[in-house]
Amino acid sequence: MTIAINGTNGITYNDGSLQPSAPVGKNKIINGDMRVDQRNGTATINATSVTYNVDRWLGRGVASAGVFTLAQDTNSPANFTNSLKATVTTADSSIASGSSYRIQQMVEGYNISDLNWGTSDAQSVTLSFWVRSSVTGTLGGSVANGDFNRFNVFSYTISSADTWEYKTVTIAGDTSGTWRTDNNLGLRLNFSLGAGSTLLASAGSWGASTKEGVTGQTNVIATNSATFYVTGVQLEANTTATPFEHLQYGQQLALCQRYYYKWDTSSSNNWVAWAMAANTTNMYGHVPFPTTMRNNPSSIDYSGLGWWLGGAVTAFSAVAIAESGTDSCTMNFTSTGLTAEKMYAVLPNGSTNYIAFNSEL
Repeated sequence: MTIAINGTNGITYNDGSLQPSAPVGKNKIINGDMRVDQRNGTATINATSVTYNVDRWLGRGVASAGVFTLAQDTNSPANFTNSLKATVTTADSSIASGSSYRIQQMVEGYNISDLNWGTSDAQSVTLSFWVRSSVTGTLGGSVANGDFNRFNVFSYTISSADTWEYKTVTIAGDTSGTWRTDNNLGLRLNFSLGAGSTLLASAGSWGASTKEGVTGQTNVIATNSATFYVTGVQLEANTTATPFEHLQYGQQLALCQRYYYKWDTSSSNNWVAWAMAANTTNMYGHVPFPTTMRNNPSSIDYSGLGWWLGGAVTAFSAVAIAESGTDSCTMNFTSTGLTAEKMYAVLPNGSTNYIAFNSEL
């Protein structure tokens, strides 16, 4: 057998197969193939606040103007099973100068530390992805730092409507600015669905002004019922795109659970925790996490949990974090009719109930 070794592309065997040069972990993007969807629903993006949908991916928009939805979809190119689909439900054909509609991923500083951005040793990166849009033309996006004061705009072209197309963009490393290399927000990757005039710029250079898309771009949000799909998103330290890093589902799920962990009735255990009553209205239980979270969870969301000690499940009136940690949380479950110092099982009170811990960037 003969092989060809190339520092950019990796090892090419005589049968044409390729072993990429980069080791596992080359992709700075988590869940780029959109397979993990713990929230498992459709998100309506109609405000400037962050709304997460498929794990690690969020939408931001504009209040009382254009509206779009985000959801996991099975429409995908070969070698992929899922995509993230955006659907315009209310068009904004006259975008205000400072308004922006976008799909984003926030990347933790630890995961970009090897790029050396903000120094003279800054490495170039290549963004690659599969995209399908009902609207053709030039589309744009941007890369920004966590402090939101360093921006580099990129562009790509949709040649055929409703057709999967593979795109690659190389971005020079930023030798200026502050780029976090800890567990805080290090990098923002943005796919623009529409942006106002002050947020547009020419592609290919770093600057300090807020920019979200490329000058002259086609705005997907301007067309009612327009659709935009994306998957296979990879951001790697390289000047040439290499094959997408297909991790095992369990690996990808664990990476996602560092930022968001949801226990629901599909979990292997039928109860969330055992808890001891401190008095007649409050019990405390310990909920372990499957992986260390990025930071102490900042919030929880839950539906339909209750306690059980023989007989029916009694719903809680409130659930809150009593002590927060990155590996587990002690929860305060509030109800009535408890007996101090008794142990109770914390159970779902229905078939679609859950509790979720949020440590997103």
